[in-house]
Amino acid sequence: MRGRKAVFLDRDGTLMEEVGYCSDPAQVKVFAGVPEAVADLKRAGFLAIVVTNQSGIGRGLFTEAQYAAVQQELLRQIGAGRIDASYFCADLPSAATERRKPAPGMILEAAAAFGIDLAESFTIGDKASDIECGSRAGTRTILVRTGYGAATERAPGLVPPDFAANDVPEGVGWLLRQPDTAGQPV
Repeated sequence: MRGRKAVFLDRDGTLMEEVGYCSDPAQVKVFAGVPEAVADLKRAGFLAIVVTNQSGIGRGLFTEAQYAAVQQELLRQIGAGRIDASYFCADLPSAATERRKPAPGMILEAAAAFGIDLAESFTIGDKASDIECGSRAGTRTILVRTGYGAATERAPGLVPPDFAANDVPEGVGWLLRQPDTAGQPV
């Protein structure tokens, strides 16, 4: 029996503008077209799951409550019911665990919780750590050129993504045109 399929989405620089350790809901600005792209994923039978490193918590720059307020504003701007789950890791890069991207821990947790078939799933992000995380988890990967993505694309040693897109809507359009992603209900 096949598992469910999902798209794992980085948050800062991918779904919303990168502002550097976002701790204020007033700073949340979802990129144009993201709500519609996530809705398209849902209609095609994908779960939409946010996986985000949030070392600002570990650095003492903001609290988990502030993270949660920012996350709530992100979810409001994307639209009710469009994001199925959100996972975050507060680890510092110097004290990283298997949850901090590029390690695949958050994706593996979500896969276990939701019965996700990782080979049928995708990871979308703007950093090399997002692409490596998705690759290590066994998903296909899409690098977006928003946030840090344009610089990331030129970085030496980047694990090659399956596709590079200007933004999430373009990446989702490519994903949905793949022959093996025809709409299957979750």
